[in-house]
Amino acid sequence: MEDCIFCKIIKGEIPSKKLYEDEFVYAFYDINPEAPVHFLVIPKEHVKSANDLNEKNMNVVSHIFKVINKLVVELGVSESGYRIVNNCGVDGGQTVNHMHFHVLGGRNLQWPPG
Repeated sequence: MEDCIFCKIIKGEIPSKKLYEDEFVYAFYDINPEAPVHFLVIPKEHVKSANDLNEKNMNVVSHIFKVINKLVVELGVSESGYRIVNNCGVDGGQTVNHMHFHVLGGRNLQWPPG
C-alpha cells in the first residue's frame, strides 16, 4: 500500500532500526519505546488489521509468534517475561493500519495497561 508507513519501512523508504527480517516478516525497534525492550513485528504483506486475516494470510500470525519467540530469547527477556500487544481498530488503539505486534519487556508491566 503506497501511503502505509510500515510498508515504506519494509521497502527501506523510511529508516528503522531493524531487528530481524525474512521473506514474511520485518521486526524493528519502536521509535518511542515504552519499555527497555520494545519492538514491533509486522507482516511484509499489507494486512490492515487482525480483522482482515483469512485462510490465505493467517499463517503469517503463527510465523510472527515464532519470530517473537526467537527474538525474546536473543534479547534476554524470555525468562523474566514480556507482553505481546496487537491493537485492532480505533477503539483498540490501532494508529497504523497495517497489522503489527508490539513486544515489550525488560521491566515489570502493570495491568491493566490503561
